[in-house]
Amino acid sequence: MHEFTFEAIGTHWKILIADTFSGEQSSELLHKIRERINIFDRDYSRFRADSLVTKMSRDAGIYALPKDAEPMLDLYRELYDTTQGLFTPLVGQMLSDAGYDASYSLKPKSLIAPPGWDEALAYNFPKLEIKKPALLDFGAAGKGYLVDIIAQIIEDAGVESFSVNAGGDICVRDKKGVPMRIGLEHPEDTALAIGVAEISNQSICGSAGNRRAWGEYHHIMNPHTLASVRAVSAVWVVAQTTMLADALATCLFFVTPFTLSSRYAFQYLMMYSDSSVERSAQFPAELFTTA
Repeated sequence: MHEFTFEAIGTHWKILIADTFSGEQSSELLHKIRERINIFDRDYSRFRADSLVTKMSRDAGIYALPKDAEPMLDLYRELYDTTQGLFTPLVGQMLSDAGYDASYSLKPKSLIAPPGWDEALAYNFPKLEIKKPALLDFGAAGKGYLVDIIAQIIEDAGVESFSVNAGGDICVRDKKGVPMRIGLEHPEDTALAIGVAEISNQSICGSAGNRRAWGEYHHIMNPHTLASVRAVSAVWVVAQTTMLADALATCLFFVTPFTLSSRYAFQYLMMYSDSSVERSAQFPAELFTTA
C-alpha cells in the first residue's frame, strides 16, 4: 500500500494505492499529480492573483478556455438552467463580498446579487466571452472534477485499485470491487459520524456549512436571497463521477432531489437543520443516529 498525503488548493489530500509500485514510480506519479493540481489551480482559482479566473474578473473579452474546461462548464450550464440560476459560477463576487475573499478576511461588505448567465457570459467551447468583468467561482464542482482528473492520471499509470480523497470528495476504484468504508461526519459535531457509507468504483462527496462558516454566513449561499442556506445542514451524494457528486451535493441545498433525478443518476442523503434525514432508497450507508 502506498499513501500520498499533502495540502493543495486549500484542502488536505490523501491518495491510497493498493497496487504494487516501486519507490521511483511513486515519486514520478506524485510529481505528476502535484503538477496537474497546480495547473488546475492556476486556471480556475479565484484566490490566485495569476489565475485565468482572476484575469476574467478584471477584463471583459473573449477567452480561450483550458482544454479540460468543457465537461465542467457544460455541467455548470446544465445545472444553472435546472436550478433556475441557483447553481451558478457567477457567485464569486458575492462570496468575496461576504468575507470569503482571496485573503480570507471574513469581513462582510454589502452584497449585490450576481448577474444572470446570459447577461454576463457567452459560452461556446473552447471560447468563453466575459461580457462584463465577473469573478467566477467553480468551488461547487471544481474540486470534484480535479479529483476525477487525478484519478485518471493514476489509472493511466497502470494502477487499478486506489482511492483519492480531497477534503471529503472521494473517488474509489478497485479491480475486485472491494468497497471502501467512509464515515459521514456529523455537521454539528465533527468528532461524531452519523453513519458509514460503502462505495466501490464510484465517488462520494459531502457538503455542509460547518467547515467554512463565519458570522452569519457559510460558503453555501443562495444567489437570489444573498443568504447562506440554513434549512439543510449537510448533503452526501454518490455518483459515477466525483464532479457530478460534488455539484449535486451543492444543488440539493437549493432544490429537491426530484428536480435533479430526471436528468442525473445519483444516490443521496440529506440532513436538515432539525436533525431529520432524507435518503434515496439505494444510498449505500448504515446510519447510527439522526440526532
